[in-house]
Amino acid sequence: MGREFPEGLPIGDGWVEAPAAEDVRFPYDGTLVARAPVGDTCLARHAVDAAVAVRERVGRLPSHTRRAALLATHEAVASRRADFERLLVLETGKPLVDCRVEVDRTLLTLLTAAEEVARLHGETVPLDLLPSGEGLLGFWTRKPIGVVVGISGFNYPLLLAAHKIAPSLAAGCPVIAKPAPQTPLATLWLVHLLREALRDGGAPQAAVQLVTGGPEVGVALTTDRRIGAVSFTGSAAVGHQIARDAAPTKVLLELGSNAALVVAADADLDAAADAVVRGGYYASGQACISVQRVIVVDAVRKEFVARLTERVAHVVVGDPRDPATTVSALIDQRSTKRVCAWLEEAVEAGAVPAAGGRVTDGVIEPTVLLDVDRALAVWDEEVFGPVVAVRSVPDLETAFDVVNDSRYGLHASIYTSALDTAFAALDRLEVGGVVINEVPGFRSDVMPYGGVKDSGAGREGPRFAIEELTVTRMAVIRPTTTKP
Repeated sequence: MGREFPEGLPIGDGWVEAPAAEDVRFPYDGTLVARAPVGDTCLARHAVDAAVAVRERVGRLPSHTRRAALLATHEAVASRRADFERLLVLETGKPLVDCRVEVDRTLLTLLTAAEEVARLHGETVPLDLLPSGEGLLGFWTRKPIGVVVGISGFNYPLLLAAHKIAPSLAAGCPVIAKPAPQTPLATLWLVHLLREALRDGGAPQAAVQLVTGGPEVGVALTTDRRIGAVSFTGSAAVGHQIARDAAPTKVLLELGSNAALVVAADADLDAAADAVVRGGYYASGQACISVQRVIVVDAVRKEFVARLTERVAHVVVGDPRDPATTVSALIDQRSTKRVCAWLEEAVEAGAVPAAGGRVTDGVIEPTVLLDVDRALAVWDEEVFGPVVAVRSVPDLETAFDVVNDSRYGLHASIYTSALDTAFAALDRLEVGGVVINEVPGFRSDVMPYGGVKDSGAGREGPRFAIEELTVTRMAVIRPTTTKP
């Protein structure tokens, strides 16, 4: 893949030289991928200035202009999909199979956001439900909320950025993207392609900008009172701090989780075991809705655990460039050491390793822990690694209570053959999404996606994000009467 965009950062209607650069290294073996520009607070303020300057112009862009820019970007990414896949493998260390899925989902997100431009409209309101409203005409429209700051995580850098950028532009909002410091490259390329599409359509390139850097850059962006909304994907601790610091600016948070999968006594145990392996170890476990907690009804515990451990033994571990690989290195050594420390703590507290638990060539083997007590990090917190913790319970009511006994609430799933059990889970589980007979990590990019409790606030998915990034404006009209 050759570099097809200028050096520096895309700020304003051009490219600005960054004050520094940092190495982006392949997490699997540490080799150099590229030198990436690193911004600072001065460039963050510059980007906000530029976004504010074009806010009204972007808000008035015709629907066909916004739609055309998103469609052109979709085509540009699609024509480079193999290069994007390779770049994602190198900067994230994520297995190729997952990077291919990420590009597919990014394309769907761009296309769906373009389609949603045509659905951005309001409704009439029957004001005459009260006598005081007789003779009045009422309707509401949607208006852009203003400049959006979109901060995304390292695990799905292209897709997460698309979920910030595409709905913002569709809504008529200038957007400033800030990728994770470890993974800026794919997002930088995406922004470049979208800015080219905007330029070709006669729209200001400052409608979409990107600033890299550390926490100080994020603070400069999110605390600027001229910002209309902040959309953040990352850890709960950082998200909560952003919400406090940014107030009263609207904040959309997609935070952490420790997704649960319940195995009922009437479950298809083969399907459930397959789901835990498929849902627990994709992206090397670095996904907020990967399977982390498995809650099994006692009646099927022994048989389920046997099927699960047999399948884990066949998970391919190694070089993420190999299409067969499922689990590879985490994003950095610090993350690997943290996960290993949590595993050691759990074993010391009595958890039984039924599979994995070792590090081979810098990669944590896919791990299954049995009988993990509550109040341990591998159960209570977000592991973000290839670790699945299993506990058994006497019945489904207890299983639902265990799922809900968490500060997180993003997605959960249940395997059952009973329709009444499925509806009970939909009613009882305190999460943003309940998935029946599929992994909790299932996410279609067109559906409303988000959590409750410490898993965040607001919803993603182009249609729902556009609603979050627009405000209703009510019109009340009393027609004048003209005398003949």
